[in-house]
Amino acid sequence: MEGTDDDVPLILTWDDANSGLLSEDTERGDENGVAPYDILDTQVRPTVGLPPNYRAHNASLRQSWEMNYQEAAIYLQEGENNDKFFTHPRNPKALAAYLFAHNHIFYMMELLTGLLLMVLSLCEAPAVPSLRLDVYVHATLELLALVMVAFELCMKLRWLGFHTFIRHKRTMVKTCVLLLQFVEAIVVLIRQTSHLRVTRALRPIFLVDCRYCGAVRRNLRQIFQSLPPFIDILLLLLFFMIIFYFNTLENSIVSLFVLLTTANFPDVMMPAYSRNRWSCVFFIVYLSIELYFIMNLLLAVVFDTFNGVEKMKFKSLLLHKRSAIDHAFQLLVSRQRPMGVSLKQFDGLMRFYRPRMSARDRFLTFKTLNSADGPMLSLDDFYRFYEVIGLKWKARRSGEHWFDDLPQTPFLIFKGINLLVKSKAFQYTMYVVVAVNGVWILIETYMLNSKSLSIYGVDVLLKITGLGPLAYFSSGWNLFDFSVTVFAFLGLIALAFNMEPFYFIVVLRSLQLLRVFKIKQRYRNVLDTMFELFPRMARFIQADQWLLLSQQLQQHPQQLWYTHTHRHARTHNVVNTRHFHVLFLVLNRD
Repeated sequence: MEGTDDDVPLILTWDDANSGLLSEDTERGDENGVAPYDILDTQVRPTVGLPPNYRAHNASLRQSWEMNYQEAAIYLQEGENNDKFFTHPRNPKALAAYLFAHNHIFYMMELLTGLLLMVLSLCEAPAVPSLRLDVYVHATLELLALVMVAFELCMKLRWLGFHTFIRHKRTMVKTCVLLLQFVEAIVVLIRQTSHLRVTRALRPIFLVDCRYCGAVRRNLRQIFQSLPPFIDILLLLLFFMIIFYFNTLENSIVSLFVLLTTANFPDVMMPAYSRNRWSCVFFIVYLSIELYFIMNLLLAVVFDTFNGVEKMKFKSLLLHKRSAIDHAFQLLVSRQRPMGVSLKQFDGLMRFYRPRMSARDRFLTFKTLNSADGPMLSLDDFYRFYEVIGLKWKARRSGEHWFDDLPQTPFLIFKGINLLVKSKAFQYTMYVVVAVNGVWILIETYMLNSKSLSIYGVDVLLKITGLGPLAYFSSGWNLFDFSVTVFAFLGLIALAFNMEPFYFIVVLRSLQLLRVFKIKQRYRNVLDTMFELFPRMARFIQADQWLLLSQQLQQHPQQLWYTHTHRHARTHNVVNTRHFHVLFLVLNRD
């Protein structure tokens, strides 16, 4: 019995009350047995000469470790997902609901439900003619989607508990919106006619709240947190608009706002200038203060505030992950050795955290974390868990090239191609071809140079053959060259068959000129930075589109009114957008 002391967890999370949380795995002895740990051999061997109660004690100990492994995995998931620790499941029912609410089927159900509610906007009056549905059809579909949302919230209520549920702000907002949507959908279904549905603007909440829109949700939160300083500067801007006064307040705000945005601003200044040339002083002073000072100050404040909010969020996420690692570490250490996590405890953790990870990958992950190359992971090593867990492992070939195992003649051919595509002469020759093709594009923009495309195609084939497909496509620049070359060939086909709708593909051939900029290190840094920023820009564009969708969904009459004041005369230009997709284009244009 003395040999089992190291297998006793430092913190016990299993007892008779919650013994049903996990199904007992009596066929695994690698977690808590007294035999040496072996990944490849995890069978329990019969023991001889042990006390009568040893098997019962060993089974209880193994169950305790299983509970610790799963709870440690849940803590690490909470750190990764930025779930607050007060939402941690505390009883068997909460654990079952937590496991159900944290799987890909549940995530897909959330996503599809949110998309269904958004797509219904195309079918409700005023609808796209080809997608129009009867009132009882789209109202029934809406009720079905809302029932699915209610089911999702019930699972979260079962997981969080009532007191924690009402403390979760985003979940409470979603619950209130769900109740409003339920009442309105029932009213529409009973009346069999649609009315002014302002609450449709709240439908994007269901989509943004799903797991796959976490980055969009974070950006929206940071935008709202950046609003107070922005509003302060905006009030200062409006204050100067009131000081530079026209004959009426309405005329003043509209005209000066048009002047500030420089949108058709001569229409604002020219009438006054035609009456008195000294009126230009009024507009010069106004533009100097508002456009060149306040607007730049507004941009600086927004940037500084958003940057500060993002830094605080990054710090909060980092500290939250470290806290999750601390919780998990305490559940994985034993009483005899509380300063480290052994390989068998780490393997037990990974079986719950990444069930599909192979034993080889679990072992390699452990060795990567183990910077001291000792038998156990220290807490400092374990702090790098989130950095290492994302690594992918694959077997490395014994040879340097993909063609090393070929016969001698093909080997020499492919070896020569490999040396050719890696040589400086070949690279600079391709740069010269690209530059010449760029000059050719300037001279004859209507005609696609098939000879240069042939050279590009030969270049791609030589590199794929010499470097191998995996090595070639692992480079971002090679992938860019391949994509542009393929699209250029498609443009050639479009021209050959006179397919006018696809003529825009021809324009993509000019992107080949970006290859020339790879010669200089500074240009490479600029382009790499631009490509690195694309994902973040995409997230901001998505956040902007969610706000735009909210604005579209509340436009029931689908009419946008623009009031333009000019010489005390008011004209109303009505943009009648009867269809949802037309409204989307109009608002994006504005």
